[in-house]
Amino acid sequence: MWLHHVSIPRPPGSAAQTRAFYGDLLGLEELPVPASIAHLDVIWFRLGAGELHLFSAAQLPTDDGRHFCIVVRDLSAVRQRLTQAGYQPWDAIPIPGRPRFFCRDPFGNQIEFTALPTEEMG
Repeated sequence: MWLHHVSIPRPPGSAAQTRAFYGDLLGLEELPVPASIAHLDVIWFRLGAGELHLFSAAQLPTDDGRHFCIVVRDLSAVRQRLTQAGYQPWDAIPIPGRPRFFCRDPFGNQIEFTALPTEEMG
């Protein structure tokens, strides 16, 4: 088994902000949305071997710990880009062998960023 995609909310009318954060800042490749669901106002990005889907929703995330994790090659560079863009990354309880930090996207979705040993990254 493997994870194919994660779907997270974004507010209606936030397409430009979504593309600026996930596409421009994080460097994810935007994917075409199938025509059959284009009317649902979703934006898709490639995320490793899977996908990240952002759907339009009036109800945004709460601060209950739900999150997804993105593996990056240069953790400090990503943290620096986020900080320079005005976001506020924070540290979490350390996990041996898995340096990490958390940050919220413009809509309150919590994201964990980590770097794994090269052999785990494939």
